[in-house]
Amino acid sequence: MWRACKPLYSGHKNPAKTGNNDTCRPRVAGYLPRRCNRQGCDGMDGSFMGEHSFSPDAENARALRDALGRFATGVTVVTTQSDQGPLGITANSFASLSLDPALVLWAPGKFSRRFEAFTAAEHFAIHVLGAEQMDLARHFARDGLDFDLPNITKGVGDTPLLAGCLARFECRRHALYPGGDHAIVVGEVLRVSTNEGAGLSFFAGSYGAIATD
Repeated sequence: MWRACKPLYSGHKNPAKTGNNDTCRPRVAGYLPRRCNRQGCDGMDGSFMGEHSFSPDAENARALRDALGRFATGVTVVTTQSDQGPLGITANSFASLSLDPALVLWAPGKFSRRFEAFTAAEHFAIHVLGAEQMDLARHFARDGLDFDLPNITKGVGDTPLLAGCLARFECRRHALYPGGDHAIVVGEVLRVSTNEGAGLSFFAGSYGAIATD
């Protein structure tokens, strides 16, 4: 169950909901769909009636960003120890990668002033935020150096650790890959901590909550 909270950006309009019709095959690479006369199909390109289709070029950068934002994610705060001291950043690019060995990944953007510090970090911690930690997500979206917070401790590699999160993964950098205007940071998980509770989510520019029942 997903419950929307206040929009992240003031004035942001959530996209209108559209129906889902799966009576035709989706378009995939190397496959030319047959002409479909069933209700809901709209031509030979695999699109459906009511859809807005576009090429992901420079002119459609905003539309691409909005489309990607329709994938609901959790919310994390990544922390590390940098030359400037403890550093944090809010990110929703976290994903699990492997169980054996235990690997996770996240993707900092090159446009961030914190990019160099995080891609150079030998150790870092990924904190999965609970539904009540929206203020913490906004805090590290604004300021990565402000650790004037309660119950901060240190973990592997002197990495600052935040309290009260649903899960925390203390990592050592395993690999670093280019990813367009981002970098893909793969971490080897050294220690895991968990708590019970509802999760904080992000969808279409808004924070929300994912209930456990």
